[in-house]
Amino acid sequence: MTLAAWVTGVAVALVLWAAPPALQAAPATDACPPQPKPLTADDVQRGMQDAIDRGFLWRVSKGGKTSWLYGTLHVARKPWMFPGPQVRNALQSVDRVALELDMLDPDIQRRLMTVLAAAPGQPVISGPLQRRLRAQMDKACAGQELAALKPEMQAVTLTVMAGRRAGLEPAYGIDGFLAGYARGLHKPVLSLETPEAQIGLLLQPTPAETETFVGHALDELDSGHALPTLQRLAEAWARSDWAELSSYADWCRCVDSDDDKRLMRRLIDERNVTMAAQLQTRHDAGERLFVAVGALHLIGEQGVPALLKSHGFDVQRIEGGLPAAAASAASR
Repeated sequence: MTLAAWVTGVAVALVLWAAPPALQAAPATDACPPQPKPLTADDVQRGMQDAIDRGFLWRVSKGGKTSWLYGTLHVARKPWMFPGPQVRNALQSVDRVALELDMLDPDIQRRLMTVLAAAPGQPVISGPLQRRLRAQMDKACAGQELAALKPEMQAVTLTVMAGRRAGLEPAYGIDGFLAGYARGLHKPVLSLETPEAQIGLLLQPTPAETETFVGHALDELDSGHALPTLQRLAEAWARSDWAELSSYADWCRCVDSDDDKRLMRRLIDERNVTMAAQLQTRHDAGERLFVAVGALHLIGEQGVPALLKSHGFDVQRIEGGLPAAAASAASR
């Protein structure tokens, strides 16, 4: 299994986005990737002017009302974070914005950092595995505070940080910018999940299983396989390449075993049911929503669009200002 195969589909990739600077990275050196700088007003103005539509936007209609579903990327490059015209129009048309986690909510941030931290006296992983983690922390230029997290979260955070070598930053994640943009539009923001539930998906029930989980993650980092997988997924998102995203299971190397498949069902499919149900309940109650979730939640027979369609929604993927079917016909 490769952690990089699903970090963009799990909001725990926002760990670094919400973390204090000391956790994010050690002081920059020639061997370390450059650190993201806070956005200025000029950055935002230029970014919005130059923004094009990326990712995957779906119009979901029922009962005479339209809501929107958007597949995001939790680690991205700076130009990607600004929503394009279609996404902005969709955001402006709704009553509420829903994210996996609203990372601008102080309560969400506090609870996330609480659940990430290792408990005092918690059994530690073996010495050899600790040394491997430390070596990866040094390679990632990670701050010392990373060692205070639960071992599973150290491994996940290091997997996310590997993207920095390719310019993929949690600080430029789409969800975080959407949380701020929604507030600028005076739209209330809903968290579809809780930090406790999200992190609970990754924590292992026994020390032996923790060792296995962390060991597999380090194998991916040590071999260099983690970054290419993350890059491929990110580039597919940036191109809005639905065919590439839809064939994800064929190239991610993340569903090779029964254990992999069970984990993927927990991390993606089972969460899709909850997300789709929340959108349906609020939409049926009269609210128009813009729901933004990791792009992997959109694919397959258990993806959120398919689940909504099974509950009577008219579901259309938008391409170039047109539903996908119309866009395909226009190109012929």
